[in-house]
Amino acid sequence: MSLQSPLGRVRGLGSAKNGTHHWWMQRVTAVALIPLCLWFAIAMIKMTGANYGDAIAWVQAPFNAIMLLLLIGATFYHMQLGLQVVIEDYVHGEGAKVVLLMAQKLASLALAVAAVFAVLKIAFGG
Repeated sequence: MSLQSPLGRVRGLGSAKNGTHHWWMQRVTAVALIPLCLWFAIAMIKMTGANYGDAIAWVQAPFNAIMLLLLIGATFYHMQLGLQVVIEDYVHGEGAKVVLLMAQKLASLALAVAAVFAVLKIAFGG
């Protein structure tokens, strides 16, 4: 006895076996973003009135650079996971779904790489 619907059996689409991992990663990144966003918000409030040189010096501090990199990584990974779910749930054409999934993953990666590059360039005095 199968728990699949007749249409599911005809299509041959079973479980992708990665839904639990995706769900957990979305929760883990959400929890990780709570202290990271609080740290960033408090740091930016403390930087009120700072000039450009102060901001550069702040990013060059090793602790701040590492925290920024963690924030960037968690943010963009969480964003990518969330957009993937939205596309999978609300885009119904298979071709459009594949194109949008690839485009959003590429865009998420490109934005994350650009942000990491910017932080590293500042952190290492570039």
